Amino acid sequence: MTTPTDTDSDVARYERLCREKAEAELAAADGLVPGSDRVRSVGDALAEIVLVKGSPGPEDRTAGRVLAGPDGEAAAKALDALGLPAERYAVCSRPGRGSRSAGIGRLALVIESVDPALVIALDTEAAADVAKALGEARLVAGRPTRIRGRTVLAIDGLEASLGDERLKRRVWRQLRTLVRPVAETNGGRP
Repeated sequence: MTTPTDTDSDVARYERLCREKAEAELAAADGLVPGSDRVRSVGDALAEIVLVKGSPGPEDRTAGRVLAGPDGEAAAKALDALGLPAERYAVCSRPGRGSRSAGIGRLALVIESVDPALVIALDTEAAADVAKALGEARLVAGRPTRIRGRTVLAIDGLEASLGDERLKRRVWRQLRTLVRPVAETNGGRP
């Protein structure tokens, strides 16, 4: 007969193995895009949400990591306001000067390695890259789509919206579309 402690340690051991596997796959994915100029991905390797930014901005390049500027703060605040899980992983689909095809392969591997319930493309470059990585023709901004068992949403440009009130309102409306589909398809979880 198993005791609660045995079961707890089995669960912890399984989670540790899953995390180690995902972290190894993510390290391999990073190796697909050469160059010392690339920005690194950040977050929980077993995240519920993957945020995809197309090309890194100046703050990302300076910090050497994705979503290092105001767009990262804005993404966190928006997702928190929607009540979405705090476990997140962020990646640039075009992290450096490597070829786009290597970036697409890397992005596909990142998405499969993390295996999130929700993928959000934060700009038009990211939307095109996510669509290609997942074998879709394109993603329509503001329309959550189920692809390979996960919800995928493209928005019109989080970073660009920070300096444009009209675009900021549109991006917020697009993000709010997650609330209904997420609740309907996954019992309230993305």
